Amino acid sequence: MLRRPIFWCGRVILSLFQGIYGGQWHKGDDCPVAVSYAHSPDGPWTAYNKIVIANGKEGEWDQFSIHDPYPLVRDGKIYIYYKSDFDGDPRLVRMQGLAIADNPLGPFVKHPLNPVINSGHETTLFPFMGGVAALVIRDGNEHNTIQYAEDGVNFELAAITSHMPIAAGPFVEDAFTNTTNGRGISWGISHLTNVTTWAENHAMLLRFDCDLSLDLNDQEMKKHHVYFKPDFYFKQKLSEKQRQRIDKENEKRAAQ
Repeated sequence: MLRRPIFWCGRVILSLFQGIYGGQWHKGDDCPVAVSYAHSPDGPWTAYNKIVIANGKEGEWDQFSIHDPYPLVRDGKIYIYYKSDFDGDPRLVRMQGLAIADNPLGPFVKHPLNPVINSGHETTLFPFMGGVAALVIRDGNEHNTIQYAEDGVNFELAAITSHMPIAAGPFVEDAFTNTTNGRGISWGISHLTNVTTWAENHAMLLRFDCDLSLDLNDQEMKKHHVYFKPDFYFKQKLSEKQRQRIDKENEKRAAQ
């Protein structure tokens, strides 16, 4: 899912996106961050035609890709969080980094402590109280957690959760207000890619709701367990290949 976060900067609207570099889809999804701007959401949009956040140098953690640019305004600066595959294989570990600029067109400086989050398939962050909260969804040792950094950099685990939205794009009312008292989130949009088959790769957008807000107290959303009907577990059955492996193991034990 190519995210294109749009935010106001004075009288100008900016759209940040990951762009295919070199006119083709390279191994490792070589996607540096680009930007376009307009005076209206309806356009016309003007491409800046410059890379604002480039891939890392050879051997650096973000060498292979920069995905999901996610802007927040904090301390009077533009904070852009992004993810990378670390080793060019999106099936393995993903991490999240941070680049900061005084102007949304750059120049952006990558934070020296990158990666600031060592897990998570998507970038989903929002101002919360005096710091920044992050939904760490899928991938890595700290997946299915909510993390928090008072300084927006040094994230620590704040909660373990389950049934998190996939590729969550929350409605963050104060994302670009330079707030020092973030109110949190209560809803957003996510997407599912398994609507049909992976070969067709048909996705569905859907709304999610939560209580990660200082202005909401929904006790139904604070339950500690997600209960699924038995059919949900029965559907997690073994594949034919797995059943054959187990049958062979049982035959070998029976012959001993």
